[in-house]
Amino acid sequence: MNTDTAGASGNENAARTSAAGARRIHRLLGNYSHDHQNPANRLIHWLCVPPIVWSVVAALWAIPVPEGVGRPGLWAFAAMFVAWVWYWRQSRAIGFVMLVVFAVYGAICHFLSAEIGARGLLVAAAAVFVVAWIGQFIGHRIEGSRPSFLTDVTYLLIGPAWLAQKALRRIGIAV
Repeated sequence: MNTDTAGASGNENAARTSAAGARRIHRLLGNYSHDHQNPANRLIHWLCVPPIVWSVVAALWAIPVPEGVGRPGLWAFAAMFVAWVWYWRQSRAIGFVMLVVFAVYGAICHFLSAEIGARGLLVAAAAVFVVAWIGQFIGHRIEGSRPSFLTDVTYLLIGPAWLAQKALRRIGIAV
């Protein structure tokens, strides 16, 4: 048994877990920032990361859900929930921002799916995904570095967190 936590209450253990997550998120965000110094690349990330996240949500939304299992969007909801739990465990502030982002993206996908159907949503998601990733690679070409996720796929989750952190800092909220 770990003697550090043997007599700890549930709240103390949760605080330790939260603190460890906070340290990890700061390290990941710091590494990501180090790889994104060029102002043009940073701007490109602001323009491309949100559409990439939306396109993944939309593509998952378009996956058919068997009748009796759930409603359209089930797979997108499941993925957003898993991602949100990860963000929440890393940082409550970033978790809250991502909850709002996922709610908005889910609402957009629900509306678009009703208007253009699942196939139309999938086509739109694919087009947005390709164009936004081209932008990302142009940004990294300008930066002179490889995208961070090529070293660790966790950085696919860090891109949105990095933008959330920057937005939070602008309004005076520390991550």
